[in-house]
Amino acid sequence: MTDTLTAGAKLRSAQPSDLPGIEQLLTASHLPLAGVAETLPGFVVAEFHGAIVGTAALDVCSDDALLRSVAVAPEWRSRGLGRALVTRVIADAEARGLRALYLLTTTAEHYFPSFGFRQIRRDEVPADIQATEEFHGACPASAVAMCRDCAARS
Repeated sequence: MTDTLTAGAKLRSAQPSDLPGIEQLLTASHLPLAGVAETLPGFVVAEFHGAIVGTAALDVCSDDALLRSVAVAPEWRSRGLGRALVTRVIADAEARGLRALYLLTTTAEHYFPSFGFRQIRRDEVPADIQATEEFHGACPASAVAMCRDCAARS
């Protein structure tokens, strides 16, 4: 995907050198770091003057994927950056022809329905998504599971 500007920040695919900045942002946002390094190729970052100010990731598992690690630095919130990051990851999932996106959240179950996600029971999540490090170990059992179907494949 190409680089885009949103609210003054550049959205682009993550590079290996972005890992420390991503981990710092996720830690500050109280989000798990489990599996971040392994899924780095699926990360999109928002960069401003060399600093990572936002991130979201796609952890692909067969025909489905886990949307994870959505975080925006406090000073960048309420500018549409989070929405732009999630929209880009959804577009990436659709471009790849994935069947569905899943996520776990402890705080944003009222945010994600605006992207077409709906709450589901955890046992409805496909086994390969449940096997991800974030799903089975990093997120608490109380986290809400959500699903969004991707556009039909052509």
